[in-house]
Amino acid sequence: MQVIDSILTVADQFDAIVFDQFGVLHNGTSPYPHAIQALDRLRQTRCQLAVLSNSGKRADLNLQRITAMGFEPGTFVQVMTSGEAAWQDLHARQTGLTLFPITASQEDAHIWAGDLTVTFSPDIAKADAILLMGLPDHGDHTAAHAALDHALAHDLPVLCSNPDRAAPRADGKTVISPGTPAHAFRDKGGTVTFYGKPHLPVFDALQRTLNIKNPKKILMVGDSPEHDIAGAHTAGWSSLFISGGLHAGSSGNLFCDIAPPTYTLDTLK
Repeated sequence: MQVIDSILTVADQFDAIVFDQFGVLHNGTSPYPHAIQALDRLRQTRCQLAVLSNSGKRADLNLQRITAMGFEPGTFVQVMTSGEAAWQDLHARQTGLTLFPITASQEDAHIWAGDLTVTFSPDIAKADAILLMGLPDHGDHTAAHAALDHALAHDLPVLCSNPDRAAPRADGKTVISPGTPAHAFRDKGGTVTFYGKPHLPVFDALQRTLNIKNPKKILMVGDSPEHDIAGAHTAGWSSLFISGGLHAGSSGNLFCDIAPPTYTLDTLK
């Protein structure tokens, strides 16, 4: 694990650099201080730049969010999210499922679904599965936990389109993400389908899209050992850990059960 002081020092070793979003590019509200400048400089290299994010929302909405924060349109050749991976899976299956949505806002599920052949029902008794897509940053999660308790009691599967357990926000705060209740549900014996990092299919799909044969020539930049670094290791990618993101201020070995990253950097610059 090599400590570096700028991503520019290693960029020429790779054919593509793939960025996590929250905790690397921005905190959910605004970009990190040097991130836009770093991306502008990387655009002048031969590297393809892409985003791989555990966001329950689809790729186009995440690209809009990134560019609205000041990142130059056209910076990224590809944006892939766990929400996009979930959508593509259900689109391929054309299942006609009835889903009970757990989301941060009521409209999120309908925006996500688009022209999918799925139906959303507010009555969990009529659902074939739960779509666990998001949780509100602030407020009570009692309703979400009650729905998952019902699902466990009635053997109702959960589709989790955001495997992250927590996410960074402004002022060094973190919020609970859908991965936390989803993992708890699985630990109790429930059936969960996780989309996104660290699961190999989303890494393989992005590598195919980038048309890169040698996985070591792809650098994953992320702030989650569990999702970004472990997933990159499984895929055979190189990795750069951003220590000032989700785990800012953490002490101890964050990689005791995970292969260490190739590089580490405090913040994207």
